[in-house]
Amino acid sequence: MIHAETIALTSLEATRALGPRLGQAAEPSAVIALCGGLGVGKTHLTKGIASGLGVDPTAVSSPTFSLVQEYPGGRLPLFHFDFYRLAAADEVLAIGWDEYLEAGGVCVVEWADRFPSLLPQGTQWWQLALSPDGTRHASLQAGPAAAPP
Repeated sequence: MIHAETIALTSLEATRALGPRLGQAAEPSAVIALCGGLGVGKTHLTKGIASGLGVDPTAVSSPTFSLVQEYPGGRLPLFHFDFYRLAAADEVLAIGWDEYLEAGGVCVVEWADRFPSLLPQGTQWWQLALSPDGTRHASLQAGPAAAPP
């Protein structure tokens, strides 16, 4: 069964506040896919997820140029990916994607919808959007058969 919900996020602080709930609920080998345009709060949500895992959120930065950042030291390690600059699925595999999936941490993937076939069954798919009035919305699709929103 697929679980779906939409949450209104009235500020960037509200976006960050959603993250700890996700981090606290995350189990080993969880994958959280973050989709949405530039500036919708994907990295801010990841900072909140880090906090929920017990990882210092101030250490979290966008992995746009490094492609993946590793944050150990929490309840589970956080592996923060950014697929934005990657052109092909082979490039994702070349940075050790399969090994990260098997490492028992939490993989958070920004721009995950660029390579949805690489994400495992059970991935939590979050679509973040910014309304013209400045309100952000986060829509979740989760469950064994969830797919990108």
